[in-house]
Amino acid sequence: MPSILLVEDDQTIRITVEFALTKAGYAVTTATDGEAALECAYKVNPDLILLDLMLPRLSGLEVARDLRAHNDEVPIIMLTALDREEDKIRGLDAGADDYITKPFSTDELLARIRANMRRAGVSTSQHAGIIKAGELEIDVDAARVRVAGKIVDLRTKEYKLLVALASRPGALATRQWLAEEVWGEEFLSTSRTIDTHVRRIRKAIDKDGWTYIQTAHGMGYRFEAIREDD
Repeated sequence: MPSILLVEDDQTIRITVEFALTKAGYAVTTATDGEAALECAYKVNPDLILLDLMLPRLSGLEVARDLRAHNDEVPIIMLTALDREEDKIRGLDAGADDYITKPFSTDELLARIRANMRRAGVSTSQHAGIIKAGELEIDVDAARVRVAGKIVDLRTKEYKLLVALASRPGALATRQWLAEEVWGEEFLSTSRTIDTHVRRIRKAIDKDGWTYIQTAHGMGYRFEAIREDD
């Protein structure tokens, strides 16, 4: 799963953008000031950085210059309310690869992210390759699930639901998000549809003390491999 570092001190914008990125299948880390941005960047090593220009402690320009002194490859997209040509030039000269002016649409932001990741050679596929956790192995390209080396038969919706969860390990998946991701509907007639599918998946893959889909009571589910004796 591609990872993004979102650096934004405006809480409303940060929450809105983080939600949109998570929904689009990205792993998101956030920071609210320039110093925290640098700390997160070197710790997380993200595939792309969304960097606000006006930040506390260190400005976005200072953060970009520091990052570029150590990493020439990670794409940096500047987010700012400043739309003067000289401001854009300063951002690009500091090391940014792209520049998007507030307010912006979610569709435009996601398109810019995909374009910059492609140029950097980062795969933007949400569900590519093999996902492994505990004794569970999901070969997404072949649409095949194994537990302890044995193939497990799942129905189409069960498989899609499992992949949707496993592609975002540790992240909360609300029932509404799962309904949109798997069924393509904003709401299902009842949440029992999802709960029934989860029960079937658990029956098929939970073996030898391992559980993989954890319930977040009143909210949804998380994919996390846990062994009973751990």
